[in-house]
Order: sequence, then structure tokens, then C-alpha cells
Amino acid sequence: MSVKTPSYTVKHRRSGSAPNTGSSNEFSHLRTQLDEIPITSKVDNAPAPAAGVLTSQSPAFNVPHKTIRKITCLGSGFVGGPTSAVIAFKADVAVTVVDINPGRIAAWNSQALPIYEPGLYDIVVTARDGVQSDVSDPLDFTDPSTCPRISCNSSEPTHPLHASQTGRRPNLFFSTNIEGAIAEADLIFVCVNTPTKSNGIGKGAAADLGYVEAATRTIAKVALESKIVVEKSTVPCRTAQSIREILEANAQPGVEFDVLSNPEFLAEGTAVVDLLYPDRIIIGCMPTPSGYRAAASLTGVYAQWVPQEQIITMNLWSSELSKLAANAMLAQRISSVNALSAICEATGADVEEVSYACGLDSRIGPQMLKAGPGFGGSCFQKDIFNIVYLSESLHLYDVADYWRSIINMNEYQKHRFTKRIISSLFNTLTDKKIAVLGFAFKKDTSDTRESPAITLVSNFIAERAHVAIYDPQVKKEQIWTDLLENDVDPQELKSRVEICQSPYGACADADAVVVVTEWDEFSNKTYTESAKPKPSVSTVAELSPTFEATPKAAAARAKSYLHTPPESPPIRQSMLSQPGTNKCVGKEGVRVGIKGRTGVRKRLDWACVAESMKKPMFVFDGRNVLDSVKLEKLGFRFEAIGKAGTAFRMARDFA
Repeated sequence: MSVKTPSYTVKHRRSGSAPNTGSSNEFSHLRTQLDEIPITSKVDNAPAPAAGVLTSQSPAFNVPHKTIRKITCLGSGFVGGPTSAVIAFKADVAVTVVDINPGRIAAWNSQALPIYEPGLYDIVVTARDGVQSDVSDPLDFTDPSTCPRISCNSSEPTHPLHASQTGRRPNLFFSTNIEGAIAEADLIFVCVNTPTKSNGIGKGAAADLGYVEAATRTIAKVALESKIVVEKSTVPCRTAQSIREILEANAQPGVEFDVLSNPEFLAEGTAVVDLLYPDRIIIGCMPTPSGYRAAASLTGVYAQWVPQEQIITMNLWSSELSKLAANAMLAQRISSVNALSAICEATGADVEEVSYACGLDSRIGPQMLKAGPGFGGSCFQKDIFNIVYLSESLHLYDVADYWRSIINMNEYQKHRFTKRIISSLFNTLTDKKIAVLGFAFKKDTSDTRESPAITLVSNFIAERAHVAIYDPQVKKEQIWTDLLENDVDPQELKSRVEICQSPYGACADADAVVVVTEWDEFSNKTYTESAKPKPSVSTVAELSPTFEATPKAAAARAKSYLHTPPESPPIRQSMLSQPGTNKCVGKEGVRVGIKGRTGVRKRLDWACVAESMKKPMFVFDGRNVLDSVKLEKLGFRFEAIGKAGTAFRMARDFA
């Protein structure tokens, strides 16, 4: 008897139809009511907390526990690599990162790390090699606007690591010896991939836990001493129960395991700052003396740089669900403002002004209210689908439909933006050249997973356009792979897509430019010093004794943009030259205050772009990083997400 597999596309489930999720035994744990397990504030002779209180701060674990000296991280991806690097950098522990991919491990041991994240390179080099980096800081401490209260031109070392990290021993290691690293570890982080299932029951929605199970079985087979196993991968609720059962069933005689949940809350592009100054550390444990001791051991690692009041403990299931819930709520905000952007375009309102007004409400706040072509990344869509699948498994179909609508709106935004581009370009893209600036799903990362650019470029190819792509950090091979995996015909891809080494090459002879990723170098806006983002402030405060700031204040300044009105007064000429002031011959752009390992990235000169494009020239700003007045003075026809364009059109044109 075949089992009908539910479809998890972005289409709405028809009213009254419940998906067949297989046998009741197979998913019975998903339908079980979550136990309300109060965690006591102390193990011995302590009163239980009030009814319903499930969390406590880390000082509550004032119990005897093992001090962690060696940590092994299974997985060297976007979570495992940066997390391990910062732990090694900040804590008195030896951290070994292992992976089955020898190429990735070789990259981590080289000068060319496999992922890009501002500030990561210097931290890895310092912890891995035991010496400070000799490469320019990617957070650009030579820019006066990004290192306040530090004399950047003085004899004092400007590189933050020079201030306090000389003479340290290496304590960060990358290896393919998985079994050896597991055997030596006191604590093991499981940071393996949990992709969405591509076939079988739950296809397109449920998490594929194959890598988690394989890692768990390897731990059970290799470990000859008791270990703490920390579930750090994003997983469905109650996965820890499965991990415990596998470990207990396969453990060597006399070996015991404690399982903790410690979800990551990193935002790509600010992961280093998020790790140095986390909003909170969540640790989920079993309500047993052994569980409390394990949680106290992990707390001891984080407490070496994180204030204890920010380390929160709760039961395992709440910890697992908190990560899914946080990402779902963040995605909900993005889809909400994107929905408003459609109304703004149809009415003449400005989505930046609307989101600014809403963000001034202290109950709402300004974060995650930037309209764009849709959210991307490895987490938001996957985690929402996890909640959808969990809800349907629990027969909560209205709940599932609510969360699915966020994905539907995200897909709608991508296709709505495509339709607006086609409509503006006289209703055809056939044989027109479209320059796509940015392929990563957001700035300051090389991650392209679920990037809106993949859908947009695929749509352009389907419309018979020629596409030229430029991104300062994404590798050419990754772009080809992403487009092929999105079912783009290989022959069409080869004949219609060009990946360029510079934005000027991409824009030359183009009919239109589409800004998809909000890289700073693409922007032609001017900022006041106070409004300019300062991603380096917390690192300066953390590592330079000359900068006086509380960790909380430094983190707040570093992790968010100042919430300023959309229009900003001109910046001082001494800080940033204006585009178009130099000759275009051989011009690389204008310096912007952000550096990478490959050198100073240059700000795009839109006057040079205008000289090389076909007429009429179109710019489609998918991130609201461009000044329309300046571009229109150069002769561009300008269209932006959430704003009425050069030629005002009614909503029906983009429906």
C-alpha cells in the first residue's frame, strides 16, 4: 500500500483536506503533549519554582560539575566554524572542528577560509595559529568613522588583536580525524546540516535528520568515556529524545551521555559580533541531577565572556522550539513589510517612511522592517516549514496555514518584483541584457542558500534575457551550482548567463541594472557619521583597552543600524568622495569604509555605469540602497521596492 506524500509547495492547502502524514506510530512523538517540566533553581534542598516557570538564569546551576577542557565540533559550516572559532578565541578550552569533507578542512587550515564573515578571519588566525593576523582588518579600523574614541593615526596599534592577544598558544584545530576528536572530547557540539527533505514523507517541509543520526551513532560507537552531547543544529522539537535513545542503545559498557540543546541565534553578516555579544545563550537540559550538571558545565564555557544573566536554561523541548519560533517570527516581520511594500507602490506611499514610522513604536521596534525582494538564507524558510510540518502532524491545520502564508508572501514578492521589471522594460526581456548586482542572500556573507537572486535570475532566463552577475564574495562555482539546482537548463545557462569580476563589466551594454544584495559598495546614498553603520564598535570595545564601553552598549551599537529617517544629510567630503567626481577610464570606484581579505572594496560610480549602458537606462533597486534623485539626474529610470517609480503605475500592473 503506497503512502500519499503531501506536497509542500507554496500553494495553499485546499480547505478541509488534511495531508496524510503516514502511520500514527511513526509520528506519535510529534503529537504528544509537551510535558511541563519545571526546572528547579537548585538541585539540592531548593524549592520548586512557581507553576509554569520553565526557565532560570545560569547562576541557578550552582552544582558540582565537570570543567570542560576539550570540545569537539562535528561540522565546519556556517554554524560550526564561526562558533568554534569564537569559543576558542574567548575561552580557556581546546576546540577541534571535524568534518568529513577534507577540502573544507583544508580551507579552514589555509589563509582562504571557506566562508566569508566580517571579523572571522582574524579570530580564526589568532586562535588557530597562536599569532595575530598580518592582514588588514575586515572591519576597517583605519576609518575614523568606525573606530570612535581611538586615534587611528597615532602610534597605538589600530588592529584590535594587537592590543591583547600577543603570545597566545593555538587552541583551535581543524581535522578530518572524527573518531579521534570524539574520543578526546569532554563535550561534543553537533553542528551538522539538517536540510529539508527532498523526497518521501514530509518532502519539502520536514527536516532531514540523517546527518544528525549518523553523527549520533558515531559518537556512541567511538566514545569510551561519558560525554556531554550538545545539539546545536536547528532541529524539530523533541529531536533530543531521539538522540538520547540512539546513544543509550549503542553506548559502550559504562559510558553515559547527557544531551543538551544549545540553539544558535546567529545572523549571517554579523555572526562574529553575535557570538562575542549574544543577546542570550539558551541551554536546554533534562530535569535531572545529571542534566543540571551538564548544563552547568556548558554554562562554564560561555560564562568566560558572556554575562551570566544572559545565559538562560530551560527544558529541552522549549529550547529546541525557541530557535524555530525566533526565526519564524523574524521572517514574519519581513513578509509583513514586503506585503506593505506592494500597497506602497500602488498608492504612492514610501515603504521606508512607513517602516520608519512603525519602528518608532517601542512595541514594534525598527529591526527586520526593511522591504526587499524576499528573505533568503538557510534558516527562515526551512524553519517555517518545520513548524508547518509539526503543526500538521499535530492536526493543527489552521496553525500550519498561518505559518505557510509567510512563505507564500515571500515567493509572491520575488515574482512581483520580476513582473515589475518586465513591465517597465516594455513588457519583454527577450535578448536584453540584465545586470544583477549581488547574489548572496544578504550583504557581508558569501551564503547563497535560498537567495532571492536565484529565483530572479531563473525568471530572467525563462524570459530569454541575457544575465550578467556580479557579487564581491560569492564564488563563480557556487552561482552555477545554485542555478542548475533551480532547474535551469544547462544549455540556456551557458548561453545566457555571464559571471563578471567587476560591477562595471556586468553593467556594460546592459539594458537594466537590478540590485539584489545590499552590498555597501552598490549604494550611492550619503550618510551622516551618526547614521553610518558601525559593525566594528563591539570588537573595538572588546579587544582594545583604550575604548571604554559596556559590553551591552557596544553590542547594541554594533549589531544594528541607527534608526534614522530615510533621508540623511550629506556626509563630510573628507570621509567619502562622491560618485562621478573622477574620470571613468580605469576607474575602480570610490573607497568605502569596509575592508575584506582581498583588499579595499570600492564604491560603485554610477556616472561611469551610465556611460556604458544602453538607453533608456533602468535601475531596479531591490534593497532601497540607492538615491533616486541622484540616479535620475544621471538619466536613469528608477524603480524601487515599495516606492512609486519614474512612471507611476497602478497595482494591477504588478498583481
